[in-house]
Amino acid sequence: MANSNDFNPADNIQDLQYFGEFGGVNPSISDSSTYTFLSAKTMFDTFEGDAEGCYLYSRHSSPSNLYLGEALAAMEGTETANVAATGMGAIVPALLQLCCAGDHIVSSRTIYGGTYAFLKNFAPKLNINTAFVDITDIDKVEAAITKNTKVIFCETVSNPLLEVADIAELSKLAKKHGVKLLVDNTFSPLSVSPAKFGADVVLHSLTKFINGSSDTMGGVMCGTQEFIDELRNVNDGASMLMGASMDSMRAASILKNLRTLHIRVKQHSKNAMYLAEKFQNDGLKTVYPGLASHPSHEKFKKMMNAEYGYGGMLTVDVGNLDKANELMELMQERNLGYLAVSLGFYKTLFSAPGTSTSSEIPEEEQAEMGLTDGLIRFSIGLDNNIERTYKMMRECMLKVGVL
Repeated sequence: MANSNDFNPADNIQDLQYFGEFGGVNPSISDSSTYTFLSAKTMFDTFEGDAEGCYLYSRHSSPSNLYLGEALAAMEGTETANVAATGMGAIVPALLQLCCAGDHIVSSRTIYGGTYAFLKNFAPKLNINTAFVDITDIDKVEAAITKNTKVIFCETVSNPLLEVADIAELSKLAKKHGVKLLVDNTFSPLSVSPAKFGADVVLHSLTKFINGSSDTMGGVMCGTQEFIDELRNVNDGASMLMGASMDSMRAASILKNLRTLHIRVKQHSKNAMYLAEKFQNDGLKTVYPGLASHPSHEKFKKMMNAEYGYGGMLTVDVGNLDKANELMELMQERNLGYLAVSLGFYKTLFSAPGTSTSSEIPEEEQAEMGLTDGLIRFSIGLDNNIERTYKMMRECMLKVGVL
């Protein structure tokens, strides 16, 4: 857990120094699936986890993956990290490392659809059950904890409703009941540092803001050395045995993109704040943590690393799915962004989550949590002239009758 008042996630990344084996300014890529040993005993010791600095097989670990993991751990202020091939390739092993048959999870009701589907539909096959709750109501979270609960799971900023978790309060609750707090920080890298407030494990889909170019998938679990060693254990480590390992080429690529994350996050946040204020002033039902109208605005403000802003995600409710689809198609036609899932790209991405990234959630549960079919989720891009973008978006909204 990070505890320094001077903790700055981007500075921690920038302070890391890796050189290639021939003096390259980027570390060399370990383009090997297996590694040779000078002695049979060293191979045996490596299998047993007793040969520090030796590499066995790239499903277990590789130099390129360790470089990226170290940088992400520095960013999140944890002891170490383990990277995976996808975001779900990080989330699922992390949960299964902590939960066995008969165990129980308390989860936010608004989370990424893939995570929801795993907890709701797949985990019960393993006799692991989940209670879905309003994560912003600490009393409801505590009421859902049972003697079999092992994990509280949430997203710092929830997908897609942008609810904000009070990580410090959830951490107190987790410690009180002897459970682990897992926080998916995909929507708010650099803006919030969950480990600073007591999160036991911080997760990311590297596919999104951290990589930033929509050209690869990746995930990470940031936590203690003990937990990461357990995940990598050759005998019962969930990451090792489930096989969701990142390719070294991809790890090297993401590491290079990570170096510019602080610049990108600031611009994403600046543009999103501008549009959110404009949309709200136009009378649109706009949700963005940076707006004073957001129910958890003050909560986010207390947690945030101020220089990185409130993130690049916002939502607008245009009333119904037909209007949402018409508006998104027109904005794409005008080259204002792309009708696509995912987030963190240089170009604005938009989708109707009820019929896309959250479609795994049954309609009645969507209605209960306030996920309407007219909701559009925006991942705001890196536009140089956001005023121009707003004017063109407003024209589109006027044309389809949203304004």
